[in-house]
Amino acid sequence: MEDIIDIRHQIFREHMALRVTACITTEAPGVLSGIQRARHLMELSGLVFVSNMADGTPLNAGQEIARMIGSPFQITQAEEQIIGTLSKSSGIATAARQARLQAGSRCQIVSGGWKKMPLEIKDLIRQAVRDGGIDVHIYKEPFIYLDKNYVRILGGVQKAIQTVNHLDRPVVVQIRGEFQPIEEEAVEAVRMGAVVVMVDTGRLDHLTHVLQALGNNGLRSRVRIAFAGNVSLSDLETLAQYDLDVIDIGYAILDAPCLPMRFDVIQVE
Repeated sequence: MEDIIDIRHQIFREHMALRVTACITTEAPGVLSGIQRARHLMELSGLVFVSNMADGTPLNAGQEIARMIGSPFQITQAEEQIIGTLSKSSGIATAARQARLQAGSRCQIVSGGWKKMPLEIKDLIRQAVRDGGIDVHIYKEPFIYLDKNYVRILGGVQKAIQTVNHLDRPVVVQIRGEFQPIEEEAVEAVRMGAVVVMVDTGRLDHLTHVLQALGNNGLRSRVRIAFAGNVSLSDLETLAQYDLDVIDIGYAILDAPCLPMRFDVIQVE
């Protein structure tokens, strides 16, 4: 079987000595993510890559992000690669920044859903979330995370926390009201030493019951309360009215649309 030859070698056969400069610009405001990955990719392809941008930089519509210099073949190949390297991750970073700004300073915003993404793009997504200025972990130091399936396997909130207490790490636990009323699970979790209790149902009535029960039992100050479950950016205004410490937003950030970008040849020498 003959090797497949890129047709561009034939198209530019008589023009390979040309020095071509192209630039990539953003067509909408947003937050840049992936520029270091793009630099590495372009330099591996033999191009000169020029940019003074850093990941996490706010962008205006029409702003130039980078320039690339190379042969006609290198430049046309770069067009296929660089927008995909930057646009999706910048879209995620833009949504993450929007969530952080909408929530204000009182409540921590996290996006832990990167763990559910394909292995090949997990690092890209995790870095994009960070470039947008929000956290990918709910707790700063190493901790034990007991999600709903751990709780189910171990026989309930109390038994789950008892099982891991000897590991001497902070415990974060999801509650869903599957073994007891959800407010009773919350009280039990705090009394067992959980440092974060996540109401993982997306239901505001559950959140209200949990907050009331913890307050009535004098436990509210001993725990951070997180809320998750198909939270959208439009929910943040309502959630800001609750006594919440953490809001976990998953797909509303990770499924953000690509930030539109344009690739243009601007000089041929």
